[in-house]
Amino acid sequence: MKSIASALAFACLIASAGADADDKGFSKGPLINDFGPVVPIPEASLPSNAKFSIAFDVTARSEMGTVNKRIESAARFLNMHVAAGVDPEDIKLAVVIHGSAVFDMTSDDKYGGKNANADLIAQLMKHGVTFHVCGQSAVFQGVSAEDLLPGVKMELSAMTAHALLQQKGYTLNP
Repeated sequence: MKSIASALAFACLIASAGADADDKGFSKGPLINDFGPVVPIPEASLPSNAKFSIAFDVTARSEMGTVNKRIESAARFLNMHVAAGVDPEDIKLAVVIHGSAVFDMTSDDKYGGKNANADLIAQLMKHGVTFHVCGQSAVFQGVSAEDLLPGVKMELSAMTAHALLQQKGYTLNP
């Protein structure tokens, strides 16, 4: 279990450093080929029966025209664990969005230009990742359900979404 914590801490370091795919051996894939650069850690080990149900919490909007690194963390999580031998069917991810980050879930019109997150979100959804927008934040930000990208769910609140995901066995990735 210690190696999992080390791998996750390393993934957080990647996110904060903004590492490029070619930087120090990082590469994209094997599952999400356009996002989520990771590097293999041969010394790390995972239980052969590892299963994950993880909720990511995203509150801050990305800079206009750039991918939200917190959303991209879901791609890194998938790529890192699939590369380490975890069956993709054993990884369930949910992303709960609130605060100004609700704009990263919107169509180009509402976003105010081309939404750089749309392709990432679509690719993640193809691999079973679910997206839950806080209805309270959305209304506060002037975003309606019609403004959301296809497949993104409007929830009563982020608190409600997290509570329901926890009841389904999801843990929070800080």
